[in-house]
Formats: sequence, C-alpha cells, structure tokens
Amino acid sequence: MNDFESAAEVFYQGGIIAYPTEAVFGLGCDPDNEQALQDLLTLKQRSADKGLILVAADYAQLLPYIDDKKIPQDRRFAIFSRWPGPVTWLLPKSANVSPLLSGDSDNIAVRVPDFEPVRQLCRVLGKPIVSTSANLSGLEPATTAQQVREQFANHSLFVLDQVVGGAIAPSSIYDARTGKQLR
Repeated sequence: MNDFESAAEVFYQGGIIAYPTEAVFGLGCDPDNEQALQDLLTLKQRSADKGLILVAADYAQLLPYIDDKKIPQDRRFAIFSRWPGPVTWLLPKSANVSPLLSGDSDNIAVRVPDFEPVRQLCRVLGKPIVSTSANLSGLEPATTAQQVREQFANHSLFVLDQVVGGAIAPSSIYDARTGKQLR
C-alpha cells in the first residue's frame, strides 16, 4: 500500500490527514463526515463559524458542494482561467453542505490547486478534501512533515510525508460573484 492509499484508508475511517500544499502543510478530512469535521475543528481550536476550504483534483469533484447554477455566467471565465492554481474562490454552496464546512456563509471556499500531490490525493480519494493550515492555535503553520509531527505529537493523524510546494504565501481568496479579492 502506498502513502496515498494509506491516507485514503484513514480518510474513509473518519481520520485526519496532514498533507503538503503549495506553501504549508494542510490538515484535512472527509467533507461529508460530520464527526471528522468536528474533530478537525477541535484539533485546530478553530471556530465553526469561519468555515473551511475544500481542495479538489478538478471542478467536477466540487459539484456536489456548490450551487453551480448560481455562479454568474460572466464570472465563469475568471474562475476557470485561474484553475488549476493558487486561487481559492468563494462559490455559492449547495443546499446539502454542512455548516461546519461553510461556517456562517452562503458560500463555500474551494480551490483546484496546481500542486500535483494535492490533486493526486484527491484523485485517490475520489473527492475533495478539507484544507486548513496544519498548526495549533497561535503557532506558525507547519512547513515540513516533522513540524506537523512535533505540533501534533499528542494527536492521532496520518502525515503524508512529502515536501510542500515552493509558494511563500497562502492562496489568494476571491468572491466569485463580485471578483473582489478577500486575501
């Protein structure tokens, strides 16, 4: 069994995975598993009203989580021309999205990265994965597998032991309806 298959086994058992992204390690879980989402928020000491990001191998994987019909036609080119890439879009969420994913928003934050290890992980999982920085509240995000293990030494999670991409900043975040940059 390779690392991605091991990660998938943990993912489908409701566990938390630490994996490399473009700039830092991310923590993720199954976006359809309420208990896993709650465990991730508890681990991160993160408020549920903030919401979380989903990363996916491609747009098709995101369709169950977004209300595609509510994306303005004139904004589609802006969205799709930036993917795959380091851009997170706030898109209208579908009716079945957990508030633990979307927080107190009518949108959901989604990204199709150009960082191949994340896309490969999502292909193996067959769906998107939650993405939030791998750090405890008040600490810097981990940039190596070793830093993840040190910060979360007292917690059970699977660490995908690979190298982060070369980005020096987190992804930009845009509102898909307005085009306004939020981060």
